[in-house]
Amino acid sequence: MYTDPIADYLTRIRNAVRANHRVVEIPASNLKKEITKILFEQGYVLSYKFDDSTVQGTIKIALKYNKETKEPVIKKIQRINPFQGLF
Repeated sequence: MYTDPIADYLTRIRNAVRANHRVVEIPASNLKKEITKILFEQGYVLSYKFDDSTVQGTIKIALKYNKETKEPVIKKIQRINPFQGLF
């Protein structure tokens, strides 16, 4: 069975936003760390922390919500296959 680590990463964020969680913890990888940095730089997450104290490590992401409306900044997040429709 094949698992898609990026789809899992996005699903964890999506589920945390839907549950109005403030923080989501995700198993780390170098690619996931880079995606997290981009989400932070683009203003979609409040902050993040890489915890490398275990073998795989974890990423703790503080989700961002609008101060006035309390609505999540991330409205929709999904994995898009860049090769879809090419073959």
